[in-house]
Amino acid sequence: MSDNDATALAKQLPGDVIARGADGYDEAVAAAVWNGDITHRPVAIARPATTAEVGQLMSTVRRLDVDVTVRGGGHSFAGHASADDAVMIDLSRLNEVAVDPAAGTVRCGGGATWAQLDGATAAHGLAVPGGFISHTGVGGLTLGGGMGWLSRRGGLSCDNLRAATVVTADGLVVSASAEEHPDLFWALRGGGGNFGIVTSFDFAAHEVSPMANLGLFFWRPEDARLPLRAARELINGLPDDYGAFVAGLSAPPAPFVPTEVHGASGVAVAIVNWGSAEDHERTVAPLRELDPLFELVTPIPHTGLQQMFDENAPWGILAYEKAIYLDDLVDGVIDLLLERISLRVSPMTFVPIFPLGGAFARMPEDETAFGGRRTTRWTFNMAAIAPDPHMFAVDRGWVRDFWDQLRPFAPDTGGYINFLADPEDQDRVRSAYGDKYDRLSAVKSTWDPDNVFHHNANIQPLHTTSVTAT
Repeated sequence: MSDNDATALAKQLPGDVIARGADGYDEAVAAAVWNGDITHRPVAIARPATTAEVGQLMSTVRRLDVDVTVRGGGHSFAGHASADDAVMIDLSRLNEVAVDPAAGTVRCGGGATWAQLDGATAAHGLAVPGGFISHTGVGGLTLGGGMGWLSRRGGLSCDNLRAATVVTADGLVVSASAEEHPDLFWALRGGGGNFGIVTSFDFAAHEVSPMANLGLFFWRPEDARLPLRAARELINGLPDDYGAFVAGLSAPPAPFVPTEVHGASGVAVAIVNWGSAEDHERTVAPLRELDPLFELVTPIPHTGLQQMFDENAPWGILAYEKAIYLDDLVDGVIDLLLERISLRVSPMTFVPIFPLGGAFARMPEDETAFGGRRTTRWTFNMAAIAPDPHMFAVDRGWVRDFWDQLRPFAPDTGGYINFLADPEDQDRVRSAYGDKYDRLSAVKSTWDPDNVFHHNANIQPLHTTSVTAT
């Protein structure tokens, strides 16, 4: 579509719209999408301020028969928020957060980030289980599942969703909850952005101290085999009120890291609680005895914990990822991690490994549409993150090779939908959802039979008609 045609189309869209070719367009595109490897050129960016405006936009987009994407927080490795010649509906102005401390609930707009939600809830000693990067959008993370520091304590983000306001493919506004449109509500909790545009989320919040206790320990690869095996057993036996994290990464240039090891490859183990510092000290003592290269054992604000890895994910960085579920972090997986971590080129490329169990495991399998088994114990992610194209190309290949080598240790090819960077890989989408896929497909047929919302880990409707973009 030419820029002149884009301008003509944009004039038919209601509200605040920036057409391709207009002043400020390039800056708006760059600000909307985190992953610098995504270079799509939407025909226009629409920035509604209310749910009603979102409905008007969808009605107009359908009438004009133009492709559409939805931007919540924009932090997507796959770049779902943007597509060539599509209208991007940018929800960033719908970012209000309202906490009801007496009821223990919080409502936030579809464009809110976890930093905004965390800041609002922490003031009341509350939190909703979220992710690991604070500028991630609440919407995208929740719709795909949502795992983070609090997953063992409070489950996934989607497990804590109590209601949602949704704009359908036809521009209608509906409420979804256990009482209203329960089929849609079930699908929203893990089924991704396949079923409509969620403009507000109502969550149950958990009582969480504003201060956490962090124990972070780092070993070089050649010294890490026994510590990782010990950490695996420690994490598998942790009480549910603890959080944990394992990562292959470079030693950061932080004050608590000796200068001579800044940038060194290695592995880190983090153990967190939100209660007794003395209990935390006793829990992490076995790791301290295993001669880490450096450690950080300290109180930390919960909001600071949520932002701890933000510096490794700056806006505009080049990024690609793959992930797989594991039933356990067996010795062969540990050995593979230690072999591969030093083969990265970019110091920003890292391997975040998320332990599950606890409240996550107690949620019944069919209660939500989450694309994974509740018996899964680990989500193993490999993320190529680089500041320049050469490093990025090398480490993207490193990620793909690593995933191939991990595959024999996994029960299937399914992986966490929010970590699926190849959205066209329908086999992996089906594998992730397993027996739930057919039920999701039936819900899709009800709410989006024409597959209007297809820029995602796509669920195909049972009876689909192709979506054409003008």
